[in-house]
Amino acid sequence: MASTAIRTRTATDLDTCVLILAEVHKTAGYPVNWPADPGGWLSPDNALGCWVLTVDDEVAGHLIVTAEGDQEALVERLFVDPRRTGGGLGGQLLAYAVAFAAEQHRRLLLDVVDSRHGAAGFYRRAGWREIGRTPIDWGGTQASELIRFSAPSS
Repeated sequence: MASTAIRTRTATDLDTCVLILAEVHKTAGYPVNWPADPGGWLSPDNALGCWVLTVDDEVAGHLIVTAEGDQEALVERLFVDPRRTGGGLGGQLLAYAVAFAAEQHRRLLLDVVDSRHGAAGFYRRAGWREIGRTPIDWGGTQASELIRFSAPSS
């Protein structure tokens, strides 16, 4: 049986995370717009924490929680290696984010573009509830709205 762990992302993990992100972009279209500097995109200044999920000590997933004001936090840059999807790893990362936000006494939110039906369904099945939609103009023909979700414990 494979051993999984979630740990703080280190500088040595970043190149692997960028490679996994490129595969996610190719297979699932996330992110909608490929960043000019993927390493920088995975390292936002307002991050409260940044983690990787490992399977048998190999990076297989990524998660960032960023500050949104003083009372809220946002799940961002959550992805799992496409070779490992469907095994509950994304759910483990999401549960970790919920627990982290609770420790920080922050309401946890996340955004997903409306064209990512699989991602929106994943969050709904995990108990997240839609609380709003915002029109976007950066999604091209692929997306027209950003759906905001609130964590089950919020």
